[in-house]
Amino acid sequence: MALFRAHTRGHIVAEINVTPLTDVFLVLLIIFMITTSAMVRPAADVDLPKAAESEEQPKGVLVTMTPSHEVFVNERPVPSDDASLASVLRDTLARSPDKVVVLAGDRQVILGEVVRVLGLAKEAGATGFALASE
Repeated sequence: MALFRAHTRGHIVAEINVTPLTDVFLVLLIIFMITTSAMVRPAADVDLPKAAESEEQPKGVLVTMTPSHEVFVNERPVPSDDASLASVLRDTLARSPDKVVVLAGDRQVILGEVVRVLGLAKEAGATGFALASE
């Protein structure tokens, strides 16, 4: 605390320099932040089981698209025109317990074709869609 005498006699002006005080508080804040993050532990010590990788067959209707505009529904070739494809999808989805269409498309398939096929599948009664990958 610094004491200064005013120009008039008998008045003492007291000032507190807060810069060192804020420096100390910031250092303490950083220390508390570091120590509390190191103290965070899980609520219980649990050894989680390992899941075995299984090759699960896709459920639902598998629609495969090739770069040459060929379409396969459950590995059977289907004409790619809208009416034929919609009819086959409607029949196949009616027999499927899961109304899910799994789309397996080549990397070079045009996005517009994928959107067209997914739109036809939705009109045919598909309630869900999935994309197949390697």
